[in-house]
Amino acid sequence: MTDKIYNVLFLCTGNSARSILGEALMNKLGEGRFRAWSAGSQPKGEVHPMALSVLSGLGFDVEGMRSKSWDEFAVPGAPQFDFIFTVCDNAAGETCPVWIGHPMTAHWGIEDPAAVEGDGQRDAFLQALCFLQNRIALFLALPLSSLDDMATRRKLKEIGQSDGASTKAGADL
Repeated sequence: MTDKIYNVLFLCTGNSARSILGEALMNKLGEGRFRAWSAGSQPKGEVHPMALSVLSGLGFDVEGMRSKSWDEFAVPGAPQFDFIFTVCDNAAGETCPVWIGHPMTAHWGIEDPAAVEGDGQRDAFLQALCFLQNRIALFLALPLSSLDDMATRRKLKEIGQSDGASTKAGADL
């Protein structure tokens, strides 16, 4: 018998920075127990160059990363998600597609590093990566198989309120 592999989707409006960072982190830190994707409600059409630069500079595989619509994941044959995390406040307030299987959702909002221009932009991306890495590490430490749905939802909300949380982080979706 094999252990369950959990499917995770990171959502952000533009799917060019924060959700891309979340996807990369979960795929690496999840060590095969988790498979992550990212998408946006209004994808920019390209991944922010600084996101790719920071990730590749830290040894993450960025091959094939792309900005895509969440519509790709709301069709027959798309992966069925166990968890969906919004990482920007705009995406948290949007009406999402109906997801097959009714995955657990949480808002893990952090400020947009792409909004920082000039010399501080790389540091903003590194900080966003750090905040997401902390959330994902807390998530990966949860004993998912032994928590009931209510306890899991509570823990996911608490994680969203950790260091670096945006205004709406931890809000009920």
